[in-house]
Amino acid sequence: ADLPVCFQQTVLVWIPLGFFWILAPWQLLPMCKSKAKKSSVTKLYIIKQVLAALLVLTAVAGLALAFVDAEQGAVPAVQYTNPSLYIATWIMVLLVQDARRSCLRRDSGVLFCFWILSLLCGILPFQSLVRRALQEPISDLPRFILFFISYGLQLLLLLVSGLSDVQGVSNKCHWISLSHSMVVKGYRKPLEIEDVWELNDKDKTKVLYTAFEKNMKTAMQKARAELEKRKRKKRRQEGDPDHGNSMSKAQSQDILVLPKKKKKKGDNKDSDPPKDYPRGWLMKSLGKTFRQNLLLAVAFKLVHDALVFVSPQLLKLLIAFVSDEDAFAWQGYLYAILLFLTAVIQSLCLQQHFSLCFQLGINVRASLIAAIYKKSLTMSGATRKESTVGETVNLMSADAQRFMDMANFIHQLWSCPLQIILSIVFLWLELGPSVLAGIATLLLLLPINAFLAAKAKTIQERNMKNKDERMKIMTEVLNGIKILKLFAWEPSFEKRVNDIRVRELKDLVNFGYLQSVSLFAFTCAPSLVSLATFAVYVLVDENNILDAQKAFTAISLFNVLRFPMGTLPMVISALVQTNVSTARLERYLSGEDLDTSAIHHNPVAGSAVRFSEATFAWEQDGDAAIRDVTLDITPGSLVAVVGPVGSGKSSLVSAMLGEMENIKGHINIQGSLAYVPQQAWIQNATLKDNIIFGSEVDEARYQQVLKACALLPDLELLPAGDQTEIGEKGINLSGGQKQRVSLARAVYSDADIYVLDDPLSAVDAHVGKYLFEHVLGPKGLLQKKTRILVTHSISFLPQVDNIVVLAGGAVSEHGSYSTLLANKGAFSQFLNLYGNQEENVSEENTEADEAVDPCMEESTEDVVTMTLKREASIYRRKLSRRGAWWAARWSPKAVLAGIACGLMGSVGPQVKFSMYVRYLRAVGWCFTFWVAMGYIAQYVASVGSNLWLSEWTDDSVRYQNQSYPAHLQDLRIGVYGALGISQGIFLLFATMLSARGAMRASRVLHQLLLSNILHAPMSFFDTTPVGRIINRFAKDIFTVDETIPSTFRTWISCFMGIISTLIVICLATPFFAVVIIPLSIFYYFVLRFYVATSRQLRRLDSVTRSPIYSHFGETVSGLSVIRAYGHQERFLKKNEITMDINQKSVYSWIISNRWLAIRLEFVGSLVVFFSALLAVIAKGTLQGGIVGLSVSSALNVTQTLNWLVRTSSELETNIVAVERVHEYVIVKNEAPWVTKTRPPRGWPSRGEIQFIDYKVRYRPELDLVLQGITCNIGSTEKVGVVGRTGAGKSSLTNCLFRLLEAAGGKIIIDDVDIATIGLHDLRNNLTIIPQDPVLFTGTLRMNLDPFDQYSDEEVWKALELAHLKTYVQGLPERLLHHVSEAGENLSVGQRQLVCLARALLRKAKILILDEATAAVDLETDHLIQTTIRSAFADCTVLTIAHRLNTIMDSNRVMVLHAGQIVEFDSPEELLRKEGIFSAMAKDAGITAADTTAL
Repeated sequence: ADLPVCFQQTVLVWIPLGFFWILAPWQLLPMCKSKAKKSSVTKLYIIKQVLAALLVLTAVAGLALAFVDAEQGAVPAVQYTNPSLYIATWIMVLLVQDARRSCLRRDSGVLFCFWILSLLCGILPFQSLVRRALQEPISDLPRFILFFISYGLQLLLLLVSGLSDVQGVSNKCHWISLSHSMVVKGYRKPLEIEDVWELNDKDKTKVLYTAFEKNMKTAMQKARAELEKRKRKKRRQEGDPDHGNSMSKAQSQDILVLPKKKKKKGDNKDSDPPKDYPRGWLMKSLGKTFRQNLLLAVAFKLVHDALVFVSPQLLKLLIAFVSDEDAFAWQGYLYAILLFLTAVIQSLCLQQHFSLCFQLGINVRASLIAAIYKKSLTMSGATRKESTVGETVNLMSADAQRFMDMANFIHQLWSCPLQIILSIVFLWLELGPSVLAGIATLLLLLPINAFLAAKAKTIQERNMKNKDERMKIMTEVLNGIKILKLFAWEPSFEKRVNDIRVRELKDLVNFGYLQSVSLFAFTCAPSLVSLATFAVYVLVDENNILDAQKAFTAISLFNVLRFPMGTLPMVISALVQTNVSTARLERYLSGEDLDTSAIHHNPVAGSAVRFSEATFAWEQDGDAAIRDVTLDITPGSLVAVVGPVGSGKSSLVSAMLGEMENIKGHINIQGSLAYVPQQAWIQNATLKDNIIFGSEVDEARYQQVLKACALLPDLELLPAGDQTEIGEKGINLSGGQKQRVSLARAVYSDADIYVLDDPLSAVDAHVGKYLFEHVLGPKGLLQKKTRILVTHSISFLPQVDNIVVLAGGAVSEHGSYSTLLANKGAFSQFLNLYGNQEENVSEENTEADEAVDPCMEESTEDVVTMTLKREASIYRRKLSRRGAWWAARWSPKAVLAGIACGLMGSVGPQVKFSMYVRYLRAVGWCFTFWVAMGYIAQYVASVGSNLWLSEWTDDSVRYQNQSYPAHLQDLRIGVYGALGISQGIFLLFATMLSARGAMRASRVLHQLLLSNILHAPMSFFDTTPVGRIINRFAKDIFTVDETIPSTFRTWISCFMGIISTLIVICLATPFFAVVIIPLSIFYYFVLRFYVATSRQLRRLDSVTRSPIYSHFGETVSGLSVIRAYGHQERFLKKNEITMDINQKSVYSWIISNRWLAIRLEFVGSLVVFFSALLAVIAKGTLQGGIVGLSVSSALNVTQTLNWLVRTSSELETNIVAVERVHEYVIVKNEAPWVTKTRPPRGWPSRGEIQFIDYKVRYRPELDLVLQGITCNIGSTEKVGVVGRTGAGKSSLTNCLFRLLEAAGGKIIIDDVDIATIGLHDLRNNLTIIPQDPVLFTGTLRMNLDPFDQYSDEEVWKALELAHLKTYVQGLPERLLHHVSEAGENLSVGQRQLVCLARALLRKAKILILDEATAAVDLETDHLIQTTIRSAFADCTVLTIAHRLNTIMDSNRVMVLHAGQIVEFDSPEELLRKEGIFSAMAKDAGITAADTTAL
């Protein structure tokens, strides 16, 4: 049963040759470009050219043979034409292979496809020649030999061109073959960002954004005009008399009318109508920018969609062929080859289409991110207030990401309806009107699904709220963990988190149930639809007999139909979500820009900065923050700006920088600015980069600046000197170091005018003195520059040229120090109050400085150096608790390597397996078993229903000329329906169970994680960045909750689907089992390679993505600094670079996905080909039904194979979350909270504390911090603890609360050794007023008494003592007043008083007061001191003092130095002694006379 020889030698030869000659000439184009440089000759190239040359020789031999034969008699024309065609073709191949040398990628895709085609077409002559040779002697030996030689050479060439031959020089990104080299590389070793190819220029962020911006501007102008029209119309409707008002004025007013500051509570969000903004321009401009890509993708998709419908028609022909006894064998082979070809071309088109879509996606995302970033640099203060940093970063991460996801599906919008219409047309042709029954069933399922989706959405939204709430509490808990531990409040917060978690899990399980119902509908759909259609078809008319052709063509068409029907609703909902994002982005990107028109730069002689009646506000219609300021600052002068808290000092600075809205007047500034903000802004870069800040490097000046800013001692302590990478927000620097770096940056920039917003508040007093002398003061580095210094410290005022006193935003007086004192105005009163104003202090100060201090023989500089070193080493000690992780942590390489280790650490198969086991154990083995059984039963039913259908269709042959028995018909329909429904029911059973199981796993894992984190010792939180822990609670728990269960489900159903398909094909043609083995081996290898590389690339993507967001967050928080220095361009460029690095890795990931897809779909196509081929070969023995079944299953398998790989790799990526959660479940715990030995009731009753040779260290490998302290503190004694930074003062409190466990010795409180009792028993009975006032979200009452232990009266009493009663009574909700995150809706002073109220409420016998170093205003400080003296008169009070005047009235003062007690006596005694204490007192300007005065 061979094809006719004529067909073999003409059609089969010409198909591949035609394909080649149509496409080959394009491959020669590179040769025509004269400038294209050819690359070196590689071994592969030589092998290819030799093989092609040999092919030319075989063709020449063939032609020679024809001439030799011609002498013996007539020869068919084909014998001449074919060798001649071949000679031309092989020469062309040689040329093409040479031309590819000047390309980047030398292997030609055209050639690769040509070899495949040629070999496939050669299979038929090949097998007929072999068969003939076996039956009889070979008639034409020379041609027989030549055919096999040429076939073998082509096979070799196919193999060789499958290997990638890449030029070593360039690193640009190209399609499949390059991807091949990368996939292999990724399998061998972890990929680094260097291994990823560079982007093509057209894909670089800068190019993309330039194009987008052009379109955006034009579109936005149109939209703005529209907005104006809308507004005018609205005004007319409202009958506004003023609509003749000039447009621009109205516009500027309108745009800046800001909704008042949004309340933090959700309920009154909607109180004011949202502001109108230009609409509808974003999509237009994106469409315009990426037109070309969209059109190309459409073309590929059209080809693919057309081919989708060719396969069912071919299937129909194939079934007809098998059922027809007399058909020619070659027809069958032709159908098999055509099926294969359509599948291959279909997959190539689809992959090209997807590749384009994904490219579109990342390019859209890049353009949007660049736009958002640029906008953030130019945004006005008012627009900036509308959205927090978090929200803006969200625009970047979530909304831009949404556009990226949408781009992948955008074409489904037209493609789905097209596919649906075509399917219906073809089905109608097959089965006539009875198709409507099936379609009606499908349409009935749609509203069910829509309803389920809507329900699911509300659940999801509710769940997001719960999740946000839980994360908010968790963030607070982790940020305030020290307070929780000191007050023993963990159980209360654990309960709060768990309550939310219970709600969350309830929603999760309901969501799971909904999902399983919709899955049930989706699974039943195909069988219900085909059941309805076939039943109607058979019952409508007796002449309608269901035969295999009709049934299986219909089934494969219904399978085609399922996809668009399922995708369309998803695409539409994605569109809706994208619409929300569009609105948010449009509102943000069309916001007002900063208006700096009020800042002039005109040359005015004799003035550096001149304010002319300047009135500025933070918001256009807000209250003025500075009013009618008229000031003239002469060049080179040092001006101090002073005034009480909230008098507008910082606003004055902001107005100079142009950050505020101008109401009237203007400011004239001559020369460049440098700005030191109150809170130092540090970039995540090296220390040197932070100081140089983009200027050119001048080593001498740099060293001078370092010395002046007292940074040299710090450099000695930093691990890599000035090359030390500084973490985000300056995490590895102490507050003082940050401030000095910030100052150094300004000094280095060598500007004309320096604006300094209280830079000395964060440093110790003597360091401040040093900086003033060497940098700011009359003898400092900046003596020739204009300096405007906002300050709180009084001691420097005598040395400045001019003092400006602000009150309520206006200048109350200004002049030199002596003038203002003489005026006896507000300024001199202020000094009298707080500067213990004995007239001689200032002189005394200067004298003391001139005469070398008697107790300190070294010069001041050394003192400063000593202090700095000490301060730094303390900070180091704090940090070395954090381990050395930050030393090398911040270099990008280290980051990548770190993350690589983190992920590679858990790649070994054993580890993986143990993780799956751990997860399943959390689910519960019983659940796992029944879920698996449910899935197996479902697939058994599905195979059963398919086999039943093939039996049914074979009836048409059995009862060919008889009437069809009715009872049989009912049986067929009934059983088919029952099997279909039972599939769904088994699935429903399995998914419902898996939803319960998944919830159980989520509950168990979260519970373990939470309770363990709360039991972890303080040292764990010191060494672990909070972000990392929060990530476990946010991302990893989310993965465990939602991603893992759904991925598991998909994986099981894909796996079972493939197995069942293979079983069906093997039942039809047992020989297929032989083919399965090599295919599955190939498949497995592709899988292993791909999963490894894909995971690496995903990792690179997430590693390179976070710098985009962190750089953005950094930019937004340092905006005023960046603008003041005028460095916007540089930051834009930096953003582009970071973006491109991320784009690179995403791009590679996309391409590697395409690599995988093409290889897998090739496996799928081969499965189709072999199932068809075997059916053709075994023609006589098979019924049409079983063939139809086997081929239609095979057509379905391609996508399933693809999915299986995807889900496997997703599962592998996600299961890591279980491991990461487990990592924190096994963290070592602190001592138990309650032990068997409980302290007596009412302990401590006296409040006596004994330290007996007490030693402590932060971690086993570090030095002792307290080196054997022994002392007794009597009942109700007041003791002050002093010492320079790092003497061990704070460690002392940590020891009393056992945040640090003893390394030796013990502490005894009222005869109980504190190491023997539970931590909560201890911590509940001591009270502390901590250094930084930490409050939590919730009511005010909850912040004072989280366990509800006290009555309302007691709470009010405590508030009264803390001077808060009047304030709280004035609040609308009084005790239930909502405290916002970190207590931001209370002032710092009020927060401090709330902490005092906490302590008053507890009323323990022992109070530890850790004095706030922060800039608490002096009034609050005074209140706290007096309250403590009265309310805690009968308690033992330990005060850790930073300012000596607060402890001058204690009974005794303990002076610590380097972890030991050096002096311990009453303050009067110590002042007489001339020791360390008296030296410190002298520094602070306290004399023995003062103490007696007190």
